[in-house]
Amino acid sequence: MQVAPPSPFLKRLPPGAWVVLAWCGGMAFTFLLRLRLPGEWYPAARPAAQFFRWDGQVNMAVATALALAGGALLRRRPLWALVLLLAASALGTMPLGVAEIPLPQFLAAEVAVFFIAAGRPRATGVVAVLLALAVLGGYLAVRLMCGWPITTSSETAVALTTVIAWLLGNSVRESREHAEELRVRAATQAVTDERLRIARELHDMVAHSIGVIALQAGAARRVIDTQPERARDALGEIETAGRQTLSGLRRMLGGLRGPEQGRTAPPVPLEPAPMEPGRPRPGPAKPGHREPGLGLADLDRLAATITQAGVRVDVRRSGEPRPLPPEIDVSAYRIVQEAVTNVVRHAGTTSCRVSIGYRDDEVRIEVLDDGRGGDAEGGYGLIGMRERVGVLHGTFAAGPRPGGGFRVEARLPVPTGVR
Repeated sequence: MQVAPPSPFLKRLPPGAWVVLAWCGGMAFTFLLRLRLPGEWYPAARPAAQFFRWDGQVNMAVATALALAGGALLRRRPLWALVLLLAASALGTMPLGVAEIPLPQFLAAEVAVFFIAAGRPRATGVVAVLLALAVLGGYLAVRLMCGWPITTSSETAVALTTVIAWLLGNSVRESREHAEELRVRAATQAVTDERLRIARELHDMVAHSIGVIALQAGAARRVIDTQPERARDALGEIETAGRQTLSGLRRMLGGLRGPEQGRTAPPVPLEPAPMEPGRPRPGPAKPGHREPGLGLADLDRLAATITQAGVRVDVRRSGEPRPLPPEIDVSAYRIVQEAVTNVVRHAGTTSCRVSIGYRDDEVRIEVLDDGRGGDAEGGYGLIGMRERVGVLHGTFAAGPRPGGGFRVEARLPVPTGVR
């Protein structure tokens, strides 16, 4: 059976409003008990002499004013708000002619104890429940000192419901803290996983560059005596490859180490980096063999794979396409891959648009869809994309579109030497 979600109105109702509603409900119940309702021969409770007199009505009005003030103060000064609510409970009980504070008069205080225990530190919640129990006990003690009768059993039931309200609030607070701890841990793990994935790709890029340097150095050594011009060209290629590799290493390692200086990350088992949907996972790499790195040139193949999965991907390019540093090229591809994968999983739409803009000083990536939108902070895929962009000192933005759908935008700066 499907349960309907709570209405937006109930979600927006603040704790103080619930306290006021509890007080009003308790007062209405109190009046109903003292009236002969249709079908009854006599009221469920006999009204005291002052219940319908002006002095009893004044007491009720002052108690209601205190309860309203307590509800308004609950968010900012919870314990002071509870003091006002407890005073309202005691004052509102006086015109009833009963031997204890009844549950309808104490209901607002119990609701306040629940919200204090749920939203405040444990010590504040303990003080709140002890304060409420002290008022219940103090009310009975005053009546005993005055020689008036008391109803211990009824007051014990009210005290028990107060303790239950505190236990429920404390459980809600612990559940919220545990959920937040899990969320922070998962977000940290997502960042760590993405950094390990970046490190593996960086390792492949460096290995490729070292291989190119080794080949060019071998060629230069063989022809340096017979063909010095070819040897000079090979040495130039070695210099270019070395400079580009060092530049990429500085950018990526600086971003990877920057936020984590002074801390040691916990060991995480290395797992193969996820592939785009539909692509078979490669087998074990042979010694000396590296699979060619993916980049923006592979977007058309990625779009075809996603389209076969049921979501049409429209790839648009603006500006003049040009070779990019390997770390930027791979990261740009991974950002697009993660964004369109999120479209397939969460957007509930049949199409999306990928725009790649080549500019003089940056590469701009934008992924748009017209699906159901989503939360800009809730996805670990977004955390990974933001981490990649941060490593390359770029900018990242993601969130629902005003007209519906979702938008992901990343801007990756391109070093001056490769523009």
